[in-house]
Amino acid sequence: AAIASSQLAQGPRVAEFEACVASLVGAAGGVAVSSGTAALHLALVVLGIGPGDEVILPSYLCAGPLHAIQHAGASPLLADCNPATYNLDLTHVKRILTRKSKAILVPHLFGLPADLAELVSLGVPIIEDCAQALGATYRGRPVGGFGELAICSFYATKVITTGEGGMLLARDVRLLRRAQDLRDYDERRTFRTRFNYKMTDFQAALGLSQLRQLPVFLAKRRALADRYNQELRGLPLAGPVVPADRDHIFYRYVVRVGRGLETMLTRLEQAGVSARRPVFRPLHRYLKLAGFPGTEEAWRTALSLPIYPTLKGDIERVIGAVRRLFLGQ
Repeated sequence: AAIASSQLAQGPRVAEFEACVASLVGAAGGVAVSSGTAALHLALVVLGIGPGDEVILPSYLCAGPLHAIQHAGASPLLADCNPATYNLDLTHVKRILTRKSKAILVPHLFGLPADLAELVSLGVPIIEDCAQALGATYRGRPVGGFGELAICSFYATKVITTGEGGMLLARDVRLLRRAQDLRDYDERRTFRTRFNYKMTDFQAALGLSQLRQLPVFLAKRRALADRYNQELRGLPLAGPVVPADRDHIFYRYVVRVGRGLETMLTRLEQAGVSARRPVFRPLHRYLKLAGFPGTEEAWRTALSLPIYPTLKGDIERVIGAVRRLFLGQ
């Protein structure tokens, strides 16, 4: 219907999609954009972050946020991760905070919420990265509504998709208005640096359809994770850690292995199982920085097994291949 209408670019379906996602996370509103990276760049700009400012983020993360920080002219300040949960190491964050630290990017990695109460208590603006955790809860509340801002990605492999796309979410209406002003530069009475970050109406129509299916998607992910938990119990690996005060949506099902990760990845690929490191390369390696023992441990030991709503019967093949790795069955 969106494609058949006369409104292909940003229009009423975008506005509806923004309202629905904002309602889901408890934000005042949303600003749909062309990607998650664009959403983060916009978040930094509306917070007034630029040259001379630092943004704290975990090293154990994909490179997208690093690009957004550099687009804003700010400096990345990398923090270590907790190798048990893969989220930010709060002790390290406290140690590296400076007067120049103007925001903390808090990803809820692999679908597990970070320890938001402790991070919010630091008094530095929080940007929640919900790219892998839409629908997860922390202390009974949806993630995305705790920080000053939150961002989402709707890339093809995310929890819900618009093909490409993202969204900025905020509790403060003033921040939303700034983001809305910066998203589009056309037909303005005044000139300032703005960006062509719009989402199309037919992308938003797909997003609305996906959002209606989110409860089903999450139920299937949790059922698959339960199956992995049962079938892999007793093997020399550690399954996902889920603290009692938060809800994991299992965007990825990540286990920790003691050694031989490269060999395992090769053997699983030979068995037709697409397993991989959940983070391709830690950010501190790109920036040629030393240290980050938790991140290095995670990179050496974390193995991501296939998990997606349509996995169904193929999970048997994955389980069988993993069991053969450890038991020779």
